[in-house]
Amino acid sequence: MVRLLLIRHGATSWNTAARFQGHSDIPLSDKGRQQAAALAQAMAGESIQTLYASDLRRAWETAQAITAITGLAAKPEPRCREVSFGAWEGLTYGDIEQRDPLDLAAWQANPSGVAPPGGETLSQVTHRVREAYGDIVRSHQGETVVLVAHGGALRVLLCLALGLAPCFHWQWMIEPGSISELRIYEQGAILARLNDIHHLHQAGSLRRFLRI
Repeated sequence: MVRLLLIRHGATSWNTAARFQGHSDIPLSDKGRQQAAALAQAMAGESIQTLYASDLRRAWETAQAITAITGLAAKPEPRCREVSFGAWEGLTYGDIEQRDPLDLAAWQANPSGVAPPGGETLSQVTHRVREAYGDIVRSHQGETVVLVAHGGALRVLLCLALGLAPCFHWQWMIEPGSISELRIYEQGAILARLNDIHHLHQAGSLRRFLRI
């Protein structure tokens, strides 16, 4: 059995502004750094053998907070980068509706086969995430593994692990700073936790108590 803890990176200024991030290398915001610190404290109580992270800065910074607490060095896993949105990165959904309505409609109708201009299709994302997931499961039997990645990549991974078509990935809610958990057996995977953010609320309550 592999116990796989799936962590979405802490928030960025583009998350707050609802901008498409994709492969744009946006750092954590102050809020995101607080979330990363809270995640690290939550991981301190786990017996983790391996830590992977997307090589994009927002995920890597989140992983480094976990490294600082656990002593585990993060291993880069670029196959778990966010979906590339190409020319749409930095824009809001409303911006894209105004500037590129035809491409947006085509992408929404067939995300598996149509990419944003200069971006990736859902099929391309699924291929790389499937490879990464398979390698993690094969390499870490009997271990607890942490993967710090992105909303899109993690939603696709959940679909793959649970035998769902990747087109259903939008039905998962994976918030910044959240923890989800898969327990992966030879017979299949079990979803043990989804979008757990209680550690963020605990950290916020402590900061208010200490007035920091």
